[in-house]
Amino acid sequence: MRAFNYSEMKNMKWDSNILGLIAAIYKQVGKQELYLKQRSDELEKLIEIAKIQSTDASNAIEGIVTTSTRIKQLVQEKTTPRNRNEMEIAGYRDVLNIIHKSFDAIPITQNYILQLHKILYSHMNNPMAGRTKNVQNYINATFPDGHVENLFTPLAPFETPEALDKICAEYNRVIGNMEVEPLIIIPVFIHDFLCIHPFNDGNGRMSRLLTTLLLYQNGFYVGKYISLETKIAKNKDLYYDALRQAQLGWHNGTDDPVPFIKYLLGTVLAAYHDFEERFALIETKLSAIETVRRATKNKIGRFKKQDIRELCPSLSISSIEGALRKLVASGELIREGKGKNICYYRAN
Repeated sequence: MRAFNYSEMKNMKWDSNILGLIAAIYKQVGKQELYLKQRSDELEKLIEIAKIQSTDASNAIEGIVTTSTRIKQLVQEKTTPRNRNEMEIAGYRDVLNIIHKSFDAIPITQNYILQLHKILYSHMNNPMAGRTKNVQNYINATFPDGHVENLFTPLAPFETPEALDKICAEYNRVIGNMEVEPLIIIPVFIHDFLCIHPFNDGNGRMSRLLTTLLLYQNGFYVGKYISLETKIAKNKDLYYDALRQAQLGWHNGTDDPVPFIKYLLGTVLAAYHDFEERFALIETKLSAIETVRRATKNKIGRFKKQDIRELCPSLSISSIEGALRKLVASGELIREGKGKNICYYRAN
């Protein structure tokens, strides 16, 4: 079996791109701490929006979907799951809530990862919930002509428990001894987790939940306010491409995790930039129309009401709708489409 030794990373030389991303993220962490002290009440609204988006996007990546209304009801626990998809969505919500509330009390061990996986499937009758895989799984790609190719073969079931123990032990050791920068070791751990692919089902969603957990535990809280899962879903091809590049040679230890490290750090930094942008709109007390006007100036091309809702968490839906109507009437915005397909773009 592959040998996992994260200590080797402390002597590695990282390129200027990775070092620049790390420096930029730490700069944003300092800004966020200042913002949270200034306007904590308004920022609480961002948390609820991010929970809904994260639950929706992470499940949608795996083809698990429902309507936007049902997603909101499920995340806010105002409804009971009606079908398999909604049961899986409710399970993701439950794990995300635990991470939000108790991230500092969840050790990174196989036992706790299995418990989180069991909660992920707690609304379903899944005999493999909370258990490592019992059949060999494969990472395949389906091409436009319909043919399927195997991109990567994860570890065999009998190798999985030991490998999961090893990556947890190595992660805890280098983090505990401060041997390796957390922003380096987090994507390496997640990459190894995905290569092991420890479960029959739910590996992708568990990897994204673990990403959030590890970031929180190391002081990077942006995922609480800006959905990292939504950013991954919007650039799904880049996510899979970075994974594919990083997986080459993984079984014999000749893999290069740099593409996945760069991808994940770029996603985290983009989320921090989004956070800063949204904070700017609630920093100064403005009228509803001026807040929405400023939000629309941050959008290029067509956008929907929900896009503005994300940028203006301090405003009610009715206030946003009223402001959009006024901006259309004044000629600043152009509206097109009907019903759910209504979208807007700036006139100049």
